[in-house]
Amino acid sequence: MTTLSPSHKVGLIGLGAMGSGMAASLRRAGFDVHVFDVRHEVAEKFAKDGGHACTSVAELAAACDVVVSVVVNAAQTETVLFGPNGDGTGCASAMRAGSVFVMCSTVDPNWSVALEARLEKLGLLYVDAPISGGAAKAASGEMTMMTAAKPAAYAKCEAILNAMAGKVYKLGDHAGAGSKVKIINQLLAGVHIAAAAEAMALGLREGLNPEALYDVITHSAGNSWMFENRMAHVLAADYTPLSAVDIFVKDLGLVLDMARASKFPLPLSSTAHQMFMQASTAGFAKEDDSAVIKIFPGIELPQAKNKAQK
Repeated sequence: MTTLSPSHKVGLIGLGAMGSGMAASLRRAGFDVHVFDVRHEVAEKFAKDGGHACTSVAELAAACDVVVSVVVNAAQTETVLFGPNGDGTGCASAMRAGSVFVMCSTVDPNWSVALEARLEKLGLLYVDAPISGGAAKAASGEMTMMTAAKPAAYAKCEAILNAMAGKVYKLGDHAGAGSKVKIINQLLAGVHIAAAAEAMALGLREGLNPEALYDVITHSAGNSWMFENRMAHVLAADYTPLSAVDIFVKDLGLVLDMARASKFPLPLSSTAHQMFMQASTAGFAKEDDSAVIKIFPGIELPQAKNKAQK
């Protein structure tokens, strides 16, 4: 099979914090990028700098050899592929035989395995390709992709994967391994965010200057990528949801589901999941995941500097 190269048409569905950067990376690499988002104005804004805004996922799929889906979860992926309630208006029915569907969501690995088989029956190739790295790395083409796919799928979209990610891990020759590795990554990410919030909350409770505490920890052995990234949001009092609390309600739930199937204990993951559940129930579901710090009683969180100066 022929490997796709720049100038080929590539479709990307979902222009959120990660998807918008991925689409820009594809455009920068010279691909003819078609985009769709439920917020049509976002797709139109992207297309103004080059590319095509499609009015439906079916329109996008009919135009492209490879479709990259960057939506939140398995349910949204089902809608993208098969339409609302499976009504057949999704992109699967419009994709040409031999086209590739690249799935970038965090999902149950067993669901991903089953999806590969479903798409194969339709004559379509599939790449299990969860992503990580954050919005900045997605925008610069330096994020990580954890992929698993049949050789024929890789052969048709390798250049596209490399354009979107600084590191493309090939973890297996069929779907499942990519999603399993992503779930383990999310175990660590969720636990690290919860631990970072707990540490900062204790510092606030003990009357420490939060900026001084942040500076010390980020230059000490207790630092983590998540502490450095997410506690900066807390210091700025900016809970704009680049990754929302409810994302980790979902993802840590998937972690626990995977472990439960093999009766494997995950005490830290269970505790972190309960912390995000508590934050969600308390009204912070759509805030940045760093808002998990708001579950701790008896602390005064930093305020935005312009608000504090009033």
